[in-house]
Amino acid sequence: MLNRWSDNDAAKYVAKYAGICPESVALRVYTSRLIGAETALVMHGGGNTSVKDTVTTLTGERMEAIFVKGSGWDLDSIEPEGLPGLDLAYLRKLRALNALSDEAMVNELRTHLFNASAPTPSVETLLHAFLPHKFIDHSHAEAVLAITNRENGEALARVAFGSRVAIVPYIMPGFALAKAVADIHDKAVSEGRNLEGLVLMKHGLFTFGPDARTSYDRHISLVSMAEDFMLSRTKVCGRHISQRVTDEPTRIARAAAIAPLIRSAIASVGGDGRTVMSSSADRRMIVEYRTGGDEIAFADSGDAGRKAALAGPMTPDHVIRTKPYPLWLELSDWSGEAETAAEIQAAIEKYAADYDEYFETYGPGRGKSGLKKLDPMPRVIFVPGCGMFAAGATRKDAAIAADLASQTVRMKTASLCLGDYEGLPAADLFDMEYWSLEQAKLGKAKPRPLAGKIALVAGGGGPIGTGAARALAADGAVVVVADISEKAREIAAREVGGAVGLHMDVTDEASVGAALDETCRRFGGIDIVVINAGVAHVQPIPGMDMAAFRRVAEVNLFGAMNVFKAASALMIRQRLGGDIVLISSKNVTAPGADFGAYSATKAAAHQLMRVAAMELAGHDIRVNSVLPDAIFGEGENVSGLWKEVGPSRAKSRGMDEKDLPEFYRNRNLLHSPVTGDDVGRAVAFFCRRECPVTGAGLPVDGGVAAAFPR
Repeated sequence: MLNRWSDNDAAKYVAKYAGICPESVALRVYTSRLIGAETALVMHGGGNTSVKDTVTTLTGERMEAIFVKGSGWDLDSIEPEGLPGLDLAYLRKLRALNALSDEAMVNELRTHLFNASAPTPSVETLLHAFLPHKFIDHSHAEAVLAITNRENGEALARVAFGSRVAIVPYIMPGFALAKAVADIHDKAVSEGRNLEGLVLMKHGLFTFGPDARTSYDRHISLVSMAEDFMLSRTKVCGRHISQRVTDEPTRIARAAAIAPLIRSAIASVGGDGRTVMSSSADRRMIVEYRTGGDEIAFADSGDAGRKAALAGPMTPDHVIRTKPYPLWLELSDWSGEAETAAEIQAAIEKYAADYDEYFETYGPGRGKSGLKKLDPMPRVIFVPGCGMFAAGATRKDAAIAADLASQTVRMKTASLCLGDYEGLPAADLFDMEYWSLEQAKLGKAKPRPLAGKIALVAGGGGPIGTGAARALAADGAVVVVADISEKAREIAAREVGGAVGLHMDVTDEASVGAALDETCRRFGGIDIVVINAGVAHVQPIPGMDMAAFRRVAEVNLFGAMNVFKAASALMIRQRLGGDIVLISSKNVTAPGADFGAYSATKAAAHQLMRVAAMELAGHDIRVNSVLPDAIFGEGENVSGLWKEVGPSRAKSRGMDEKDLPEFYRNRNLLHSPVTGDDVGRAVAFFCRRECPVTGAGLPVDGGVAAAFPR
């Protein structure tokens, strides 16, 4: 592993935080970030670091302090405020206790902070406090865990690291581990050993030193030793995990087909393994597909991969994100959709039933009463012949589960030559999964109304598409902006933040299908579709250019039909219900002269919406429409339709084009400008399902009397 220490960079950190924190804390921030930047060391909040120094109180008293990583901070982006300071002298006194409950330990930590508003310190704060060293670094280094996580792991660790480290048997984090680590460390020192670190079995690596560079250098050096040890064994044994790898086109097609079925099964299976009605989407998750070579090879490796996968996570910290074990999903038939769906459903039901047994065995079965069973759904799914999927309540949760699973795959694959992988026993994994201090890392924020839902905005460029995307994202949906214009979709995706832009030509069935397939591959399905693509042509009927009329019909009518058809078929297949919202037009109820092509095709699409509402209600698919008046946009995000027809509409009214927005504002009863965000909020209203509505049209026009429904 590359040592990234730079004297110049270290000096910059000291200068940057001068007057904000002690120099030692500035250097602690610097080396914490160096460790956090290495995904082979820590990921997603993993690991922790500390430094000991002194603080001066308001009364001028100098007190020993320990600054340790706080809850909610990642090492790769930590700031001084992410290293709360505590009364070190007091914490060291706790070592004399025979026992200390988790709740009492957290109370002691919080009541001995120097800043009452600081984040809660790491659950391993006492471990750092009980060791005498100034700087301490802890990571979940892949290479170290590759050595420790097997039946002969302790013996391998002694060979790999020699006398440079002491070995600590696995103990669940908390007070007991802190005492054991301190005792083992002190015993080794009393025997005259010059320790550089500690290897905690199936947990990770600790290093320490009198200064930031020494502790960091030792960490990188010991990880490099572990990597070299693995490499030396690999050269001799030549054991490989991959037997076959399915070709990419087949994998991609399979992923698009089965991701919605996986997501549907996850949402529709109850905690006891029985299928339940799930259209309320209470259990709906985002499903992420990973196409990396390691994940593909692992899934295609047969019994070797299955055995390694089911041996458990790389470190117990992962269990709250990945569950104790993944689902290994063997599909016998890819050709029949009904058969494939049934196989997936049965596999998810069995996983849930097995999880229920796991809970009963290691919870109530061991006298652990009062625990509330967590949801039983898998978070990581290996599908031979396809690859790896990860699931989470949000897009971020799914990505974290996927990242951790990918890291575990890399580690397990690279360490085959050390022997069969051995994870923690199920009882230890259960204790970690149901540990209140570990669960606290997930937070308890109230989910937003569209959390877990996936939305695609067809014709998503421009102010209306952006407004719809922004409103849906604000309510928690994962949003895909699909548009034929690369520039328009990029602008919209950038303005929304976190949205994904995809190509879609609504006039081309294949293009529509490809965008839906790509959305399914990326996120697991689609719950909301907004049909917004539209063009216009200004010309009176007697002189109508029929080619132009057909072009408008291709987009506004046939394009809408293409999206209605593909989206509804997908939603029916998913069995999760759905919402389709058509961006209709005020011109449906109040057409304008010379606007026949636009008005007629929009009215026809509006009628499709009504028919779709009747046909799809039985599948819990609601179909509604929003009828805006002129939406112009601003800045980069301007309406393509109005750029095209604005000049002729202004000319027909004998005014300058720049005066059009004011004209449309003044003609509505509220004298209000109507924006894309206004339309977006109307779309989100339908999708939140706050009242039972389908087949409805909601005018968003400021009140145009001529367009009142009648």
